[in-house]
Amino acid sequence: MSNSNARTRSSCRRVFFLLLAAQALAQDARQIMVEVQNRARSNSQHYEGVLKVVDSKSKVSEKRWTYDRIGSAGQSKVILRFTAPAEVKGVAVLVINHPDRASDQWMWTPSLQRDRRIALQDRSTRFFGTDFSFEDLEERDVEQFDYKLLGEEKCGESVCYKLESRPRKTKVSQYSHSFLWVEKERMIILRIEGYQRDRLVRRIQYSDHQKVQNIWTPLLIEVEDVGRKSKTILRTDKLQYNAPMKEEMFTLQALRRES
Repeated sequence: MSNSNARTRSSCRRVFFLLLAAQALAQDARQIMVEVQNRARSNSQHYEGVLKVVDSKSKVSEKRWTYDRIGSAGQSKVILRFTAPAEVKGVAVLVINHPDRASDQWMWTPSLQRDRRIALQDRSTRFFGTDFSFEDLEERDVEQFDYKLLGEEKCGESVCYKLESRPRKTKVSQYSHSFLWVEKERMIILRIEGYQRDRLVRRIQYSDHQKVQNIWTPLLIEVEDVGRKSKTILRTDKLQYNAPMKEEMFTLQALRRES
């Protein structure tokens, strides 16, 4: 066998094993996210949220909303309704999540007495003065993303898996890719960073995890809009899982009902 043929075969073997290793890492990453999703699974969820919005000049304003969800992961429905202050009271959004594409969203504005559908190209805009975008109100279903395991990192006192996620072609997203930090011990997400190509757009931190009805749940969520240099801190209260809810709560007719 010539030296040239031997080098070619050796190179092919290296490429083959590198491909196998890449496939294994991708499979491991997906299994991690499936486990995260399964551990957080519930038939419904309700909470009351207090939002502290801090702008780039450190001016603070406060908003309150209620959150109701029925279903789980990619097939859930959500109604989120502001309850205070008076100028936003009754503003609400209906989110219908799908397993194979972006969600459908409508927003109800009481002062205009009308609802409007949120177009896909508008999902990157801020949701009513908070640092959440409309897309951030969706639930991330595992099947809408491809994942890569990048390694392990310390997150404070925790050891985390660091993963990269990229939306599949059927998933319209403002983010070209995101990095996620998943705590190994409890298999919970501690941080998500959303990017548009090389630019960090939004950072979401999850903390104060409490076990509620056997589900580890972050009671404090901090959303930072990197470009605006503003942030929104969401504190959840009166959290309950698996409470009876009716499908009729999650319709356009229900959205139009003022609190």
